[in-house]
Amino acid sequence: MRNHRLVVSAAVIAASVGLIPGAAQAAGPVKPDAHGTKAPDLNLGQGRGDTSSSNKFTSPADRTVRKALPSAEGKTATAQTPGVAADNPNLAVQLTGYGASAHGIEIDSVITSADASLSVTVEWGDGKSDQFDTFGNDKRTLAHTYAEVGAYTVKYTVTDAANNVTAVNDLAVVTPGSDFTAHTPTRLLDTRDGTGAAQGKVAGRGTTRVKIAGNANIPAGVTAVALNVTVTNTVGGGHVTAYAEGSERPTTSNVNFSAGQTVPNLVIVPVGKNGYVELFNGGWESVDLIADVTGYFSRTASSGYTPIEPSRFVDTREGLGTARGQLGGRKSFTTQIGGLRGVPSGITAVALNVTVTNPKQAGYLSAYPGGGAVPSSSNLNFTAGQTIANSVIVPVSADGRISVFNGAWSAADVIVDVVGYYSPGSESAYMRVIPERLLDTRDSSQWSYGPLEGQGYIYMPLSTKAPSITGVVLNSTVTNTKGTGYLTVSPDPNSIESYNNGTAGWPDAPNSSNLNWTKGATVPNLVQTSMGYNGIIDFWNKGWEDTDLVVDIFGYYEKG
Repeated sequence: MRNHRLVVSAAVIAASVGLIPGAAQAAGPVKPDAHGTKAPDLNLGQGRGDTSSSNKFTSPADRTVRKALPSAEGKTATAQTPGVAADNPNLAVQLTGYGASAHGIEIDSVITSADASLSVTVEWGDGKSDQFDTFGNDKRTLAHTYAEVGAYTVKYTVTDAANNVTAVNDLAVVTPGSDFTAHTPTRLLDTRDGTGAAQGKVAGRGTTRVKIAGNANIPAGVTAVALNVTVTNTVGGGHVTAYAEGSERPTTSNVNFSAGQTVPNLVIVPVGKNGYVELFNGGWESVDLIADVTGYFSRTASSGYTPIEPSRFVDTREGLGTARGQLGGRKSFTTQIGGLRGVPSGITAVALNVTVTNPKQAGYLSAYPGGGAVPSSSNLNFTAGQTIANSVIVPVSADGRISVFNGAWSAADVIVDVVGYYSPGSESAYMRVIPERLLDTRDSSQWSYGPLEGQGYIYMPLSTKAPSITGVVLNSTVTNTKGTGYLTVSPDPNSIESYNNGTAGWPDAPNSSNLNWTKGATVPNLVQTSMGYNGIIDFWNKGWEDTDLVVDIFGYYEKG
């Protein structure tokens, strides 16, 4: 096995909604080490955020309201400070706010005043306040972290006691982070029968829109949505890209397909200001597209996210979590998630990686709240003998259970790994970013070392703010596969310093898969993984032959 390393620089990504990352630029190879290959490094969560209209809030000085102190009402004002005009007539405060983190806001204040002693009280709108004293004109920045995402009104009160006057200005702010609300799996789009759009295939290099806000009781103002997007009736190869309506189409992909394939993939995609998501058919031939919603994100307090180390809850081959033996055709099982193996009770939804193996015939699997009605949606599709995995976000029943239905007419083995959960007690909110391609091993202008080797790994530094940055949402795609294998994505136990100084130990890959492939296949899958304590994640090729790897980023989860 070749051992090599590449150092890549990237623009800093700030903690904010609507971030615009810079393109990674290769810095050239350096001395080989004894470990994996170093991928592009970002710095998620650094900085105060961008200055776009969605993340900047202003209240100019002319909105300041001056009032006489109670002790001065009905009295003639007189100057109490030598050289200061009565009532400090120009006393005012200008406020500019920025989203600084998922739950955090920073406020720049500019106080205009004569030379007088001032007392300033800042009420943050959540029952908490700060106070400071100053003299005359003042400029400063204060930061505050809210316990819950949402909209707040910040109130600055500047008091000049000597001149019996106060100046008050308010600033409406919204935290950048979004909480998750689970939604019963519901079909929003099916071009085969005209659900949600005109009936008929989406033309090659064409788009169709999916109505999100105001559809299926999804409220206005949602920031992102969890969709299971399926492409079917394909006559050529291509890809599907999901993105916010009204925004520039990114260069990333969410679903890759070949002629004759039916391929689903979970996407977490920003929603446009008019409440729509665009689906672009990147192939040259027409395809049918299906989109099923399982939840949405909004800046209203709901459920945060907690990533966990992948934990196996169901394996029909061993009788784990359900009866031993293959799940029969047109049959389902129900299994407990909440209250087991570190997942608490009271969760609202769970993030899974679901794998089917040893299927006797082609079919599909559907995951849904435990004991509920089987939905018309599917989470993964398979052919006879295929082993395939897909990421799933599914609501749980009130008692914390999920069900899985085998839509084939013959039996198959099913494996369910839990990678995280959503709950009112979880602290991490979702931070969307403009989708960006982080890595493409096929692109020699960005990557000098070619495919990811069999049994090798690539380590990708993503943030120096871990563990505050708790998880990341990626799409990983393998292509040009030389044999069978599977990809495992997990946090790296080593620090970047240990890699740089040559003391890093060889990580242990978890006994779980994020996607599986066969020779010649192109396979995508959404990945939600913990960032661990070092902000580095590893991509393991657990096959014996080389494969190309493509990684796109869509967002991350942050505490505070």
